[in-house]
Amino acid sequence: MSQSNSESTFHATTIVSVRHEGEVALAGDGQVTLGSAIMKADATKIRRLCDGKVLCGFAGSTADAFALLERFEAKLMDYPANMPRAATELAKEWRLDRALRRLEAMMIVADKSHTLLLSGTGDVISPTDGVVAIGSGGNYAVAAARSLVKHSQLSAGEIAVQAMQIAASIDIYTNDSIIVETLNIDG
Repeated sequence: MSQSNSESTFHATTIVSVRHEGEVALAGDGQVTLGSAIMKADATKIRRLCDGKVLCGFAGSTADAFALLERFEAKLMDYPANMPRAATELAKEWRLDRALRRLEAMMIVADKSHTLLLSGTGDVISPTDGVVAIGSGGNYAVAAARSLVKHSQLSAGEIAVQAMQIAASIDIYTNDSIIVETLNIDG
């Protein structure tokens, strides 16, 4: 019995980033799903890079995401004081390299000054309002985070966690095993 493509596709994650009140936060859930089965509930999809100065979260095919993470780390070493340049160089390579083009993943990266979404189509997008999300529950997390930024006194980290919990209550590919990392962006 063979599986169709939709049954054997990994659905992995929701990642949200919130920049608010002197803090940037990146939060992600732990669920990895294969078809209709949860394969792992506590995967870690948020990383600190560059001696803790850069946060990175990834969604998509796990192996592809790790390949991109390693390449992004290498770009950060090439451009240590310039995270946007490292992201742009990775996006260019991702788009132009025949093998990299096939990778199915997205990343959000953040440092003290910038939050960027990177995609395989060569996009490097900086959100206007400091809120961005990727993955299957991304739209739910963005909507929740934007509302919480406007209508609460929560910190960026607390908003990111609440947004993830809301996404997890709606999206079947997102769970409530949430990891959050924050950076103080003042000073």
